[in-house]
Amino acid sequence: MTTRGVLYVHSAPRALCPHVEWAVAGVLGVRVTLDWIAQPAAPGTWRAEFSWQGAVGTASKLASALRGWHLLRFEVTAEPCATAEGERYSSTPDLGIFHAVTGIHGDILIPEDRLRAAVVRAEGGESDLAAEVARLLGKPWDDELEPFRHAGEGAPVRWLHQVV
Repeated sequence: MTTRGVLYVHSAPRALCPHVEWAVAGVLGVRVTLDWIAQPAAPGTWRAEFSWQGAVGTASKLASALRGWHLLRFEVTAEPCATAEGERYSSTPDLGIFHAVTGIHGDILIPEDRLRAAVVRAEGGESDLAAEVARLLGKPWDDELEPFRHAGEGAPVRWLHQVV
């Protein structure tokens, strides 16, 4: 079964750009050349985005391949398909990586056990329930990435297909 998704590299130092391409190529099994453009939200960095198609699990492989570079900001999405829910990965230097399961309309689906744990922490005075839910929804990552998303409006998108 295949799915498709988008990789958004929101900001990368110039020296890291070819390494990102090599990492993505290693996951997709095809040569990758991204169209890098300057990222105005972080002068001196570059951004790129492209759509991909591949086996279920490709989004997690892409996120894993990119997560080791501390100066990289990125997001990877995968659409739901007949055999799997969708996924979203977000990564920032300060927060690390966030993963969420997404439904057919793009809504984040929070597993029951994670909600129960958030309620227990809130009832125990460890944290505020609203803050716990915001974290489960990825709000801290959204807050940090939002300026980079807006700076990329109108950027070119390229489709890449995984060789199966």
